[in-house]
Amino acid sequence: MKPKNKETSGLRTWLEIDTKKVARNYRLFRSLLRQKTALMAVVKSNAYGHDLFQFSKLMAGLGADWLGVDSIVEGEALRKTGIKIPILALGYTLPEKFAEAAKQKISLTISTFAGVKELKKHRVKFHLKIDTGMHRQGFSPKEMPRALKILKQNKIAPENFEGIYTHFAAAKNPAFPADTQKQLALFNGAVELAKRAGFAPLAHSAATSGAILFPEAHLDMARIGIGLYGLWPSRETAAGFAEKLNLQPVLSWKTIISEIKNLPMGSKIGYDFTETLAQQSRIAVCPIGYWHGYPRALSAVGHALVRGQRAKILGRVSMDMIIIDVSKIKNAAVGDTATLLGKSGKDEITADELADLSGTTNYEAVTRLNPLIRRIYS
Repeated sequence: MKPKNKETSGLRTWLEIDTKKVARNYRLFRSLLRQKTALMAVVKSNAYGHDLFQFSKLMAGLGADWLGVDSIVEGEALRKTGIKIPILALGYTLPEKFAEAAKQKISLTISTFAGVKELKKHRVKFHLKIDTGMHRQGFSPKEMPRALKILKQNKIAPENFEGIYTHFAAAKNPAFPADTQKQLALFNGAVELAKRAGFAPLAHSAATSGAILFPEAHLDMARIGIGLYGLWPSRETAAGFAEKLNLQPVLSWKTIISEIKNLPMGSKIGYDFTETLAQQSRIAVCPIGYWHGYPRALSAVGHALVRGQRAKILGRVSMDMIIIDVSKIKNAAVGDTATLLGKSGKDEITADELADLSGTTNYEAVTRLNPLIRRIYS
């Protein structure tokens, strides 16, 4: 089972992204949103580990209306690759970067009074962030009149006040809608204040889970992130909508077997000898570790798939290597592909499985994949 694709030749580890599944997920969300609702593809943090540049290019080609990045650095990098569609920096932008944002036509999130005052110096487009209860970025609804007053006093052009948005803190569980409905009501009040002040910004509040569970929150635009990658924002969301949406994970992570050893019963494995072989075993080494983004928490509990069968992680995950048990995998050989995330044969290791075993979320499982690993789009 050695890799035959010429694109993987010479690679010890790589990621594969299925573009057909990406397109399918995109179309599912397009059909879910109201016709008048724009779709922002959230590609921040290296497109949740899927490659900022390739994924953004794919989204633009599929017809996404906006791209959402974390920082002006990501936005500038995308502009240099020829991306033309609107980009919003969702995170904090340093004041000294405002001029470059205006030059590159990258819209900024403004969430503080210092940021509002900075707008007087720069003709940059911006989206006001409203804190409706999550208490991260944003103006409280009570601060909105003051923020709007400063904008008017500083004669900010209405067209530069491009958008207004909030973020839901607990929209992932349909059993408890009250908090989200309260946030939406507060946000709608803030939008109305902006309109009364003579502005007409795009209003957006829903991310993936909000778009699925709260159609009333679609508004002028929805920010779709984790769902485009075929992952569910929560089990509760998946439980109610998996049959309707049938999202498909688009990323697989693979490595190779670089070495095989036959060891007697009682042999101790890896750092600190945390695992002792209970029987004579055949073990294999794979050249990836926590540097590559494979959680150390998967030591002695995770699996790889070799020839469609599970091979348990033995002992500690090292910085650049793992050891797996291939005793029961007939004909396992050096050069074989080992799948760390994705399908092999009839079995599959999901991002949710990795997350559950390592005490985190599927978001982190994919986002922390080392950006130096080659992403192969096909």
